[in-house]
Amino acid sequence: MIMSRIEAPRSEDAVAPSDLTDRLLAGLPGEAVVTDPDVTASYANDMASFCPAGTPAVVVLPRTVEQVQHVMRVATELRVPVVPQGARSGLSGGANATDGCIVLSLTRMDRILEISPVDRIAVVEPGVINATLSRAVEEHGLYYPPDPSSWEMCTIGGNIGTGSGGLCCVKYGVTAEYVLGLDVVLADGRLMSTGRRTAKGVAGYDLTRLFVGSEGSLGIVVRAVLALKPKPPQQLVLAAEFPSAAAACDAVCRIMAGGHVPSLLELMDRTTVKAVNDLARMGLPETTEALLLAAFDTPDPAADLAAVGALCEAAGATEVVPAEDAAESEMLLKARRLSLTALEAVKGTTMIDDVCVPRSRLGAMLEGVERIAAKYDLTIGVCAHAGDGNTHPTVCFDAADEAESRRARESFDEIMALGLELGGTITGEHGVGVLKKEWLAREIGPVGVEMQRAVKQAFDPLGILNPGKVL
Repeated sequence: MIMSRIEAPRSEDAVAPSDLTDRLLAGLPGEAVVTDPDVTASYANDMASFCPAGTPAVVVLPRTVEQVQHVMRVATELRVPVVPQGARSGLSGGANATDGCIVLSLTRMDRILEISPVDRIAVVEPGVINATLSRAVEEHGLYYPPDPSSWEMCTIGGNIGTGSGGLCCVKYGVTAEYVLGLDVVLADGRLMSTGRRTAKGVAGYDLTRLFVGSEGSLGIVVRAVLALKPKPPQQLVLAAEFPSAAAACDAVCRIMAGGHVPSLLELMDRTTVKAVNDLARMGLPETTEALLLAAFDTPDPAADLAAVGALCEAAGATEVVPAEDAAESEMLLKARRLSLTALEAVKGTTMIDDVCVPRSRLGAMLEGVERIAAKYDLTIGVCAHAGDGNTHPTVCFDAADEAESRRARESFDEIMALGLELGGTITGEHGVGVLKKEWLAREIGPVGVEMQRAVKQAFDPLGILNPGKVL
């Protein structure tokens, strides 16, 4: 990781670490409060590069809502910043500690409180692992669609904090579309409930949506009511090889314009395919310039795959291979999920962009990334949720090489600028955090920044919730 420090906002009278610890222990069990510097240091940052991180004063691991409320009351009284964390699998520095802060790790609040097949909801605590919830609801014939690539480790609270997406967004949408209601501990320790558990409801401002994607800067999510869907049929996957990324993007446009609704439509460029093969010996075709994966979970997926396969061939695919069964489909999905891990192994460090563009500009985005890679003499692999235009250009570099690290940062910024030029957004699912603060202002403009800061001030007048993030 390449990081400087994040300094916490200082009160006029600095709080002694022992005073802070004593106050926390007055309402928390000893095992929930960690002060060992060797341990607290391991909570300093998430998985993003080039994001500053500070040294926390203490790490708190609550198990109950009341314990979270106590932490926030102490923080408010002593004017100590609080950085909420989940699994720290984020890619924008949104969970990075500030100097002297309380890191509030919610991983021990990991209970699934309710699954209702009739209401088609699940009620969960924030530390529940995404994959754990998905498997639990599957036992009831239900389906929780949001599935980030890190679904085996990321938490529902973290998914809500960043507004995360996943491979199935092209058909099923992102996390925000499944959060019906929240219980949130505010900066001063009060508990607020938002939203509903009903199928419909439009009472008042939609504060639930406001908290989704707020990265812990407005309040601490301690419970979530999540919408579920009936479990779909087993999906089948098709792999199509293309002689160029432009041809693969043309196929994406043909598929979407043709009215098809795939459950997954993913793209891996040549660099990514090679990296996955080098890491896991997956046997993917390295002669291809771009590999497109399409899936359907319809009653007759073979027919849908045949129709999409024909569109891929019309766009110039050199080979189209439908999976024969669920096992072969899962192998292809495993390869896609390994993409970011595999690209990190290329040089040891990566910067992962999250630019989302209109589908019609996807080809221009990938062509632009290729030009940027050549300009800065860098390896940049691209994997993408092609069906919704969400690209992950991944800059691979050696963190020990100062010149290469500088070029990596410059290329990362140029990729974000390209995304905005193409009518896109700087983040489709990873959040703003520290990494993209400057770029958020460029995207939403001065009036947008002013209004968002006013919202922040209303919920967190002391500025103690995840300071230095988003705005």
